[in-house]
Amino acid sequence: MAEKSSLDDLKIDRSGVSDSPSGSWTWVLLLLPLAVISGLVYWLLQPEGKTVVVVVARETSLEGGQTVLNASGYVTARRKAVVSSKVTGKVLEVLIDEGMEVREGQVLARLDPSNVERSLSLAEAQLGSAKSVLAETKALLVEAKLRLDRTKALVEDDVLSQAQLDAVQAESGSLEARLARQGEDEAVAERRLDVWQQQLEDTVIRAPFGGIVTTKDAQPGEMISPVSAGGGFTRTGIGTVVDMTSLEIEVDVNESYINRVRADQEVEAVLDAYPDWKIPCRVIAIVPTADRDRATVRVRIGFDELDPRILPDMGVKVAFRETAVDQAVRRVVLIPKEAVHKDDGRDVVFVIAGDKVERRAVTLSVSEGKDAIVTAGIEGGESVVVQGPPDLADGDQVEVSSP
Repeated sequence: MAEKSSLDDLKIDRSGVSDSPSGSWTWVLLLLPLAVISGLVYWLLQPEGKTVVVVVARETSLEGGQTVLNASGYVTARRKAVVSSKVTGKVLEVLIDEGMEVREGQVLARLDPSNVERSLSLAEAQLGSAKSVLAETKALLVEAKLRLDRTKALVEDDVLSQAQLDAVQAESGSLEARLARQGEDEAVAERRLDVWQQQLEDTVIRAPFGGIVTTKDAQPGEMISPVSAGGGFTRTGIGTVVDMTSLEIEVDVNESYINRVRADQEVEAVLDAYPDWKIPCRVIAIVPTADRDRATVRVRIGFDELDPRILPDMGVKVAFRETAVDQAVRRVVLIPKEAVHKDDGRDVVFVIAGDKVERRAVTLSVSEGKDAIVTAGIEGGESVVVQGPPDLADGDQVEVSSP
């Protein structure tokens, strides 16, 4: 009996447990806070979307003659010379002034010719002396030839000896040789005279070509030399002459954009001095070398028509117009400039793809107003980010906000 009592003690007494449904609600109330807390933790752990402002890219067609590249440069003259003398001398007179128009060969200045004139007079006297000596020798040679003929006749008649004939022949030959040498001396004297005449001509400074005098660099009484000498006391030029018909524009184009420039391409130039005056121009040539320090290529641009208002060294801005090859591509996309970013030297934009952004490289043409012209990379109708956090990256989840 004792063993049966021990087994009864191990049974669970369910007499005090109620069969009421209130027991199930107790468990529901206990689990509900746990579910709420779990949901809150899950929501907090979800990645937060970055707020961005987007616009829709607009597809459009470009009309012919659009600008494909802007640059700036200066008006230069292909023919420009600092006119100097060929010899060193003192300036006697200067016949030019700034703004004066000169023609080719016109006298611009004269140097003191006194020393050269004296040397020229000496050369003339030496030439005269050489001619006199030559004339005297010619006369002696004529006499010697006559004596030789008479001597030969007398020798044939046995009146004179052969020795006398030989002496007359030797004298005649000597005079012929002297005549030849003196003829050469005369030629030397003539060349010397030519040299001094050229020296005298060199004291007259003339314009190498027609143009306008832009600077006057010397005054009467100053020394001038074709090379720098005597420190700052010797001038190296009388003045500067510019051929105004040779004016053109030189610009340095970044080598990254030189592919947009072609020979004979239309260009529109605007001088800084006349911002409302648009000057039609055309590309003359692309200089076939690059500046490694500045990473630029020099481009020469010619004016379709020159104007007196165009002056050397004026600042100018140029717009390269699209060529016939460029005009074949008409469909482009316009987006705001603020949508374009630089990344490793490339132009990129962020495009909305669902609830995320996609970083995409684009190819830009020239900017037009507030818009950037995109020729490749995005399509019309796509949404691009114009405002967003600085750390926006490819694949980030975003929330789109109205602009």
